[in-house]
Amino acid sequence: MTATPPRIVGTWKLVDSSARDEHGNALPKPYGPKGMGMVTLTAEGRMMAVLCDGRASLGDGETRDYASYCGNYTFDGATLTTRVDASALARLAVGGDQVRGVRFEGERMILTPPPATLRGVLQHRELHWERISPTTA
Repeated sequence: MTATPPRIVGTWKLVDSSARDEHGNALPKPYGPKGMGMVTLTAEGRMMAVLCDGRASLGDGETRDYASYCGNYTFDGATLTTRVDASALARLAVGGDQVRGVRFEGERMILTPPPATLRGVLQHRELHWERISPTTA
């Protein structure tokens, strides 16, 4: 008999995001108003994530947010820790850990990275995901 895969296993689509400053004031959404993203977490403990600003065009002076990384992960029911072994971002150091708080609201998985200073502002972010495939081998 095989164990039931953890609830986190599967392929997930980004459906919403939010960011707040240290005083709780709303900031622009991570990855823009039409954020796109996919994350896959396998039962064997491997993951990959790709996220970007999904707008077809940006305003003058705007830059497109993009992130992708992969690695082996552990999940204890509340914390997802990925040991990054490849990344498109210099700030996601290969060999370092990406730690995300995890909670479930209905069928959504909400990932919360530690607060980070981005564009000169301390940001508290949440990424909301819906599963599009239940399990991944």
